[in-house]
Amino acid sequence: MSARAALLARLCLDPESGRELLIDFAAPVSLAIELDFDGPQPRHFAAPPARSAPYRVGSFEGEVRRGASCNCRSLTLIPHCNGTHTESAGHLTLRSRPLHQFVPAAPLPALLLTVTPQPSLPGGEDSVPAPLPGDRLVTRAALLAAWPADPLVRPRALVIRTLPNEPAKARRDYSVLNPPYLSRQAVAELVARGIEHLVLDLPSLDRTQDEGLLTGHRLFFGLPAGSTELNDATRAQCTVTEFAYMPPELLDGCYALQLQLPAFAGDAVPSRPLLFPVRAP
Repeated sequence: MSARAALLARLCLDPESGRELLIDFAAPVSLAIELDFDGPQPRHFAAPPARSAPYRVGSFEGEVRRGASCNCRSLTLIPHCNGTHTESAGHLTLRSRPLHQFVPAAPLPALLLTVTPQPSLPGGEDSVPAPLPGDRLVTRAALLAAWPADPLVRPRALVIRTLPNEPAKARRDYSVLNPPYLSRQAVAELVARGIEHLVLDLPSLDRTQDEGLLTGHRLFFGLPAGSTELNDATRAQCTVTEFAYMPPELLDGCYALQLQLPAFAGDAVPSRPLLFPVRAP
């Protein structure tokens, strides 16, 4: 094995099994939705669309087609509501830590699963507050049914694709819809399996209208109900990426995930999750 191949293999080394894998850095697949500031956009929680406008100061127009020497635009967006974004426990706390300071730069062993959200049923999997009639849940049972018996990697990251997986998802306005969300049993299972980075093609881990409880977020970040202190989060190193999109040609299975993040402060930032194929050496 060449020195370079050995370096790539060690990026996905599973300390418990000793299994080494090679990452194909030449074939990344982006899970980020391209945000078109002048066209159709994904949207959630009745947020205004993301906007782009030429910067104007004095006689400078910031737009070449209006005679300026260069283009210079001002962008306005709400990361949580206007496309693919990654958030931290700081989403729920008084203080937040910039994600780029603690999210690993190296690719992480990851698993992609496709599941069908299930109608909520009395006595079945649930959340807090209780699901309402018509709610659909990503359940623990569905995750376990999709989870491979002997995956190539012990995943630290999980990518969840929900069915149906039509391309319209990338431009859908969820403000007038009731999208699926994760049951608390599903989130507890991910925590038990050591998943630290969760990527969803849903606008939120939790129900859109959930009385502000954010039960799924709190379970995932290990933040007690009602707490707004970052130090109380036992899984403050974890992240949730929402509003991603997984192309249909991307098959379920093991990958390496890299979360590309800007050096922004705040509880959430626009992001570009990349999946790289992995294989045995």
